[in-house]
Amino acid sequence: MTKMPSKPSNLPNLRRLFVEARTEAEESAYSRNAFYNLVGFMSSVAVYSLVAQRMSPAKAIN
Repeated sequence: MTKMPSKPSNLPNLRRLFVEARTEAEESAYSRNAFYNLVGFMSSVAVYSLVAQRMSPAKAIN
């Protein structure tokens, strides 16, 4: 199977535009905030999972 050569897109790189629009301190603050949001989300999923396991009836092993 022959691979088609990719040509560059005419669309701007949005990530680069946003990075260039912010200062280093702002970029660091956004990155840190995103990391804490991710950790909070993962922690809440773990807590809900543990609560759901505790609330479900225990299955008897025969």
